[in-house]
Amino acid sequence: MRVLDPKSAPPQDPPKHRRNLDLRLTGLLGVLVVLCIVGYATRPDAFLTEANISTMLRLAAAIGVVSVGMTFVIISGGIDLSVGSIVALSSVWMTTVATQSYGPVVMVLCALLVGLGCGLVNGVLISYGRIVPFIATLAMYASAKGLAERLSGRRTQVITETGFSTFFRGDVLGIPVLIWLLAAVFAIGWVVLNRTTFGRRTFAVGGNAEAARLAGIDVKRHTALVYGIAGLCCGIAALMVVARTTSGASTNGMFYELDAIAAVVIGGTLLTGGRGSLIGTLIGVLIFTVVGNIFTQNNLDTDIQNIAKGVIIVAAVLLQRTTSARRRANAT
Repeated sequence: MRVLDPKSAPPQDPPKHRRNLDLRLTGLLGVLVVLCIVGYATRPDAFLTEANISTMLRLAAAIGVVSVGMTFVIISGGIDLSVGSIVALSSVWMTTVATQSYGPVVMVLCALLVGLGCGLVNGVLISYGRIVPFIATLAMYASAKGLAERLSGRRTQVITETGFSTFFRGDVLGIPVLIWLLAAVFAIGWVVLNRTTFGRRTFAVGGNAEAARLAGIDVKRHTALVYGIAGLCCGIAALMVVARTTSGASTNGMFYELDAIAAVVIGGTLLTGGRGSLIGTLIGVLIFTVVGNIFTQNNLDTDIQNIAKGVIIVAAVLLQRTTSARRRANAT
C-alpha cells in the first residue's frame, strides 16, 4: 500500500471524477435555469423583479451559510443533525437583555462563540468520545433546543439594540449585507476546502479515515475542527436570522438540518464522504429557494412544497447511487 506524505493529502478528485463533477454542476445549473423559467412563466410580473430576487437571496443566506458547514461535515464522512438547534440557541443567547446591554459587538461575539462551542462539543464527543455522529449530534439537537427554550422562557426576544439592526439590515453598494455575508462565507469556505491542506485532509478523512491516519493526519483533531467549523457557521447563520426577523427565539433554525443536508446532497456531495463541492451546495440552496419562492408566488400550500422537496431529495440520492454504481462498473 502506498503511504502518503503526511504534509500533503491525496488530491481531491482524479481527472475523471472531476469531469463527472463538472457535468453534475452543469446539470444542476440547467435545473436552476429551468426553475427560473417556470417562475417567470407563472408570475412574469413579480418573479424576476429586483425586490423578489433580493428577497430570495436574503432567505437563502442563513441556510446557505449552514450548508457550508454541513458540506465540510459530510465530506469528512460525518453528519450533523443539531445545526438547527444550534442556530436557535445562538440566536436566543445573543438577544437576551443582558447580552444586548453590552452592544452589537458583544452580541455578534456571543452568537459566534456559542455556535463554535456547540460544534466543538459535537466534534470532541464524536472523535475522542467515539460516539456515532448521528447519536452525538442528535443529543446536541435535543440539548441545545431545550437550553434555548429555557433561556428564552419560550418567548420571542425582540432586538432593542439599534446598532445591530442598522448594520445587518443595511446595504453595501446597493446589495444587502446579508448577501455579502453569504458570499464571503462561501468564498472563504471554497478556498479552505479546495486550496488548503485542511481542505485536502478533509477529503482524505472522508474517503478513508484509516488511510488518512496512516498518512500522518490527526484524524481525531481534524474531525473535531470540522464540527467546530459547522458550529461557527451556525453562529453566523443565527446573526442573519436575527437580523432578518429582528428577534431571537427557540423556534429559529427549525428544520435547517434537513434543508442543509438536502442542499448538500443535491449539490453532489456523497453521503459516504470523500467527495463533494461547495459550488454544488450553493446551487442546491438556490434550487430549494427558487422552488419555495415559486410556490409562495403562486399561493400553493406548504405541504405540496414539502412533497416537492422530498421528491427532489429522493431523485438526487437515486442519481448518486446510479452514478456510483456506474463508476464502480467502469473501474472493474
